[in-house]
Amino acid sequence: MVVIEQGKGFPVAVLKKNVPVFYAVPAAAYEALIDKLDDMELAQIVHEREGQPSRVITLDEL
Repeated sequence: MVVIEQGKGFPVAVLKKNVPVFYAVPAAAYEALIDKLDDMELAQIVHEREGQPSRVITLDEL
């Protein structure tokens, strides 16, 4: 935990023979990363649907 605390909120690489074997990522940084990935996925969907005709639907149709 000392090494994680020294990371001051940033991810910390854990090395084995000078090769990263995993990263310890603080919860806040991980959540921000997941939010960003979700936003990127939604932006891709919007981009793919640009120019498609729209239509009005009722709640019953959902």
